[in-house]
Amino acid sequence: MPSYDLKCRCGNQFNVSASISERTGKRILCPECGSNELEAVFKSVGILSSRRSPEMPSCPNAHVCGGGCAH
Repeated sequence: MPSYDLKCRCGNQFNVSASISERTGKRILCPECGSNELEAVFKSVGILSSRRSPEMPSCPNAHVCGGGCAH
């Protein structure tokens, strides 16, 4: 079941696990005021990337791809 970060028109923000049909059917209620007028809150996502270790061979096609591919 998906988890949603929601904000009510009363200003309350909360997280709830609910089915997609509950969300689209407006059957999720604000725990503070009981309203079903809710909007999604989008939070930032941290993305980590790793650097190639020196012992890994470089891309044989670096002259074409710039060395950023997974060859």
